Amino acid sequence: MSDHNTHAGMAALSICESLMLALNDAHILPEAEILGVLKDAAEVHENIKETDANFADHQAVAVLIRKIIAGGNSVRRGRLS
Repeated sequence: MSDHNTHAGMAALSICESLMLALNDAHILPEAEILGVLKDAAEVHENIKETDANFADHQAVAVLIRKIIAGGNSVRRGRLS
């Protein structure tokens, strides 16, 4: 993966995390709904067929999302709900 793609991915992840936190802070989405969104996203990548040319990438994305779910937000841990 090129540096540009890596940086774009990191920026997108950071922006999405900030949006989810803002949605929770504004009482638009509760933590349970946000976790549901993350779990749904992980499942999409986990269900990609092994024959897909980008199978390994999808598996890596699913693992990363699952780590985000397990780790929570390090800055606001315990403050969401």
